[in-house]
Amino acid sequence: MREAASKVVSLESVRTHVEAARRDGRTVALANGCFDVLHVGHVRYLEGAGAEADVLVVGVNGDGSVRRLKGEGRPVMPAADRALLVAALQATDQVVVFEEDDVSRLIQMLRPDVHCKGTDYTEETVPERAVVLSYGGRVAIVGDPKDHDTRHLLARIRG
Repeated sequence: MREAASKVVSLESVRTHVEAARRDGRTVALANGCFDVLHVGHVRYLEGAGAEADVLVVGVNGDGSVRRLKGEGRPVMPAADRALLVAALQATDQVVVFEEDDVSRLIQMLRPDVHCKGTDYTEETVPERAVVLSYGGRVAIVGDPKDHDTRHLLARIRG
């Protein structure tokens, strides 16, 4: 088993890993998110994404991106910590931090066979759907129903 820290890699390293996987005939899935406070919904989402292909790459939003998407006071943990937690999950093969507010650029660079999103989306509402379909990839909706939410979890913790 690989140490979690060795799974958190640069964009260039993940590209090399994806190319090697393809040469070996393996398929690649990409999942992404903020993963600000890791919870059971995240685990189920990533396990579902991992089941869609041979290799699972996870894109973790950088700190500035999380702040823009989630608001002041977020992220709770810095990107390096969030990436390490995601990397520690068995379903995850590689993790890369990206700074953009959406994952389109990462998708274009990696061209995963399948791009996975959680059940708060439908295949038609995935924002990056057109990018994925443009090169022949597919979109998969994975995980359990969206009954878990970091915002609500933080509110409960803060009391």
